[in-house]
Amino acid sequence: MIWLTWRQHRAQIVVTGGLLAALGLLLLGSAVEARLHISEHAPPGCPGTAPSCWDLARALGDRYDAIYTIFGWLPIVAPALIGAFWGAPLLGREYERGTYRLAWTQSISPRRWLTVKLAVLGTLVVVAGLLTSLMISLWRPVFRQDVFGNVGVFNMVGVAPAAWWLYAFMLGTAAGALLRRTLPAMAVVVAVVSVTTFTLFGLSEHYAEPVRTVLRDTTVLADPDARLVSGAWVDPSGRETAAAPAGVCSRPPDAGRSNRNQEAHERCLFGKGYRYAVYHHPPSRFWRFQWTEAALLTAGSLVLAGVTVHRTLRRKG
Repeated sequence: MIWLTWRQHRAQIVVTGGLLAALGLLLLGSAVEARLHISEHAPPGCPGTAPSCWDLARALGDRYDAIYTIFGWLPIVAPALIGAFWGAPLLGREYERGTYRLAWTQSISPRRWLTVKLAVLGTLVVVAGLLTSLMISLWRPVFRQDVFGNVGVFNMVGVAPAAWWLYAFMLGTAAGALLRRTLPAMAVVVAVVSVTTFTLFGLSEHYAEPVRTVLRDTTVLADPDARLVSGAWVDPSGRETAAAPAGVCSRPPDAGRSNRNQEAHERCLFGKGYRYAVYHHPPSRFWRFQWTEAALLTAGSLVLAGVTVHRTLRRKG
């Protein structure tokens, strides 16, 4: 049965392996070239967080804009592709072609056929997600250090890619079992993966109670990798207000568009005894958030697998 699974799905496996190899070569080539560029053009102490390193970071951003663009789409596109081209055809294509009647009347029972398919392909999907995570983890530090604060990066490192890809695969399989058509199932995968991504993005703020840090001379946390939740001004009496207080300091009309005027306005408020409270999650919570999100996605995958098995065994004919 495992050999049959390979024979039926070898095109998807080979294409996915080729795409991962191409992604790895792209990341490796850009990382090596970037290190050479940094060694030739970096000021002393860079890369880092010093102001003298900002120009280097901006130059790297311009130089590798195309790669950043590809990477920026990966958190949504990669799971959607797995769900659409691995999950949706698994049962949708069998129903469309009517081949399930032949497959399920042989010596292998429908239950065993489905169990082996889900187990083998699900394991390969998880392994592919972990390999992608490893490649991204090795590539990312060459360019930027922010991992926890950037949700897109967060979803492509650690165990998150494996959980996302498994969820998308099970989603596609369930959609194929319910709709019995491949193309509609693919469309459902793309839509639901997008909705799930933005839902968990908002929900992730509640994985833990945010830390409250009160700043007395700036509105920016020292740690650039912290995940920001919200901010509020604190008046001298200790009351919080989401917006900057009006009437305390003169505010130029373009204060929101000019960094210099905005900074002058903030310095005035700090000088009058105001403080700025930042609610955030520190980078030390990286693995707590990773395992929380992975647990939610794995639970969703198990539910979808249950739906697939139930609908398939119920509608064998």
